[in-house]
Amino acid sequence: MTADAVDDAGDDAADAADAAGDAGEAAPGGMLIDHRQVHGAIEHYYERGWTDGLPVVPPTESYLAEFLAQVDRSPDEVVAAMPHLNRECTLRLAAINSIMAGCLPEYFPVVLAMLDALRADTGARGATRFSSGLWQSTTGTVPITVVNGPVRLRLGFNCKGNIFGPGFRPNATIGRALRLIAMNVLGLKPHVLDQSTHANPAKYTCCIAENEEESPWEPMSVEAGYGPEASTVAFMMMRSCMHIEARSAIRPEHVLSDVANTVARTGVLYSEKSACLLVVSPEHAQLLASHGWDKKDVREFVAANAVCTREALERAGKTGISRDMHWLVPSEHPDAMQGEEPTFERRDGQDVHFVLGSPDDVVVVVAGAANAGVSTVIELMGATTAPSGRGGGRLPAMSEIVMSSRSATTSPRPL
Repeated sequence: MTADAVDDAGDDAADAADAAGDAGEAAPGGMLIDHRQVHGAIEHYYERGWTDGLPVVPPTESYLAEFLAQVDRSPDEVVAAMPHLNRECTLRLAAINSIMAGCLPEYFPVVLAMLDALRADTGARGATRFSSGLWQSTTGTVPITVVNGPVRLRLGFNCKGNIFGPGFRPNATIGRALRLIAMNVLGLKPHVLDQSTHANPAKYTCCIAENEEESPWEPMSVEAGYGPEASTVAFMMMRSCMHIEARSAIRPEHVLSDVANTVARTGVLYSEKSACLLVVSPEHAQLLASHGWDKKDVREFVAANAVCTREALERAGKTGISRDMHWLVPSEHPDAMQGEEPTFERRDGQDVHFVLGSPDDVVVVVAGAANAGVSTVIELMGATTAPSGRGGGRLPAMSEIVMSSRSATTSPRPL
């Protein structure tokens, strides 16, 4: 599909539901729309391949206008692009797909901030994430976004129990909007340009918010130099996630040793270095803080202890380095560079390889319920990218959520 065809598809997407949608707007005093109209509009989107496998909300021009009124930006502004595919997404097309994802109009500034953070993010290959090809990777990398600031409470984001699960409209639909933009506008569809081998359930949506109220530490946005009154979105690319069960831990080392061992598992290593997002439960965060540990201490401990022994890498066939991609391969592999191997250091009488390049490659947020000692390690693609404004290391690309001057004083709809 060409860029022009994509834009035409977006126009068609808005027009396709007008008959059913406008019938609803014109329906007198509470009269129900014939279910066949609604069903027909939904099925039209399935037939055109404009869904992620779940039903979408048919947009109308009048509802689209509500979304565009939420921001003081041109509908024709390009907010995402894939230069190597010659494809672009305008603000208007982003709004259309946000409607289809089930967003409310007041969510749209968050979607745009998410796209702004995506553009600011630099990938493992020195290019923007969209143009780096990571969205088409066989690994199945997916975006994960973290929301900070007052907008979490204003819009009803879940930052507590079931943080990665269903049941909360902002989390579910805002993350889904990004996926629909990738599929419908940029053409990243399974079996076509999305070449994931297994993919990841988070490809449907993965948008969380930090539990600032139950965290003993400053929020990630404040770490990055934003004021506590600012609302932000941080953007990262995740590969997979694993839970850390440390329900009976009584010392910081109990929790973080499990974290370090998880980060250092050989299965995640395709290159010499890795990166991770540590989503710390409030119970674990309070334990760490009660012993005087802050986020900097957490990063330093994990970086110092996330190591693989030479023996472990040999068993996994990862003691050689390939010529072109510099991936870890068996030393006897045809593509292995002769005499090249991962960097090892001696520790406790054995050769060990440090999986993280520095403490900067550990991002720490607090989220989830304060009901169990369970945290999550999320393996990230590439190192973290944006220097912190407070000198506390490096943080993900982040963008401030900016509401329209026309809509900033309006009250949100009930969830």
